[in-house]
Amino acid sequence: MRAGYYSDAYFTFTREVLEWDDHRPRVVMQVFQRERSVLGGVDEALAILRLCSGRRLADGGWEPGWDELEVCALHDGDEIEPWETVMTITGDYSLFAHLETLYLGVLARRTLISRNVRDVVAAAGGKPILYFPARFDHWHVQTGDGWAAHIAGAIGVSTDAQASWWGGKGMGTVPHGLIAAYGGDTVAAAERFADRFAHELAITVLVDFENDSVRTALEVADALGPRLWGVRLDTSSTMVDRSLWQEMGRFKPTGVVPELVWKVRRALDDAGHGAVRIVASGGFDARRIREFEEGGVPVDAYGVGTSLLRGSNDYTADVVRVNGVPCAKVGREERPNPRLSPVR
Repeated sequence: MRAGYYSDAYFTFTREVLEWDDHRPRVVMQVFQRERSVLGGVDEALAILRLCSGRRLADGGWEPGWDELEVCALHDGDEIEPWETVMTITGDYSLFAHLETLYLGVLARRTLISRNVRDVVAAAGGKPILYFPARFDHWHVQTGDGWAAHIAGAIGVSTDAQASWWGGKGMGTVPHGLIAAYGGDTVAAAERFADRFAHELAITVLVDFENDSVRTALEVADALGPRLWGVRLDTSSTMVDRSLWQEMGRFKPTGVVPELVWKVRRALDDAGHGAVRIVASGGFDARRIREFEEGGVPVDAYGVGTSLLRGSNDYTADVVRVNGVPCAKVGREERPNPRLSPVR
């Protein structure tokens, strides 16, 4: 990062020119984005500035520059408005010109996750949101994305890496792979899983392996009894659960639909398993969760995956003052923000 390996070349070229010309302008850099959003990535951006700002020495060494900078910022998890200044960096531009790609990139990525998670948390009205997109993206993003989801209100994450920044652990359900490993017998897989982990985890079991979620949910509940925390409905968007085959024609039956949730809930209640929760997953986003909640569908928690990675939340940084004098690109004038806090 200090060398500029991860930076857009024009920023490293900028540093080269300033150092070559021994030109050390004291600038105010202003950072903003254009959405109503939830701020993420601030702690990472500050760490990049703290560890990687500075000047290269003639002997190949490095002289840190953080102590020569004045940085003010909002906090991770803050709700932000379009065009609101979220960070300012004041100091010798040559000390941090090469870092713009990096701090804007982490702000963009983590804010996207935080905004999307906050949207589904609000839609769920206080019901738990389980953050499940790890398998849909590069493993390297897990730690920071997990933190961004956590500060935005996600209750659980699926990997230890995602939970590492607050000392948590990944959580999950009895997966299809384990069920397949026991010959497609969901009950057998669930029993062995509970035998191993019931004292550590809230046991939740996927019940769509045979595309008969009502029957499988009852079998699992009967077998595990009080060890079962919940069942997870995850019917593919191209499939119709067996319990709905005789009702097709009155609604769109594919995937996890309200009618399927109601059937599972009533069956569990009628069999004396009223304490077993229902987790719904598979293609859920804020809009779909809101529809379920407005319809009173008896879901206890939502597992959300790919929708939390979609969209964009780009940031821009502009020099708005040079050596104490306003100097900004037209349309990008300085916008002071009294909400900013000094960072040391």
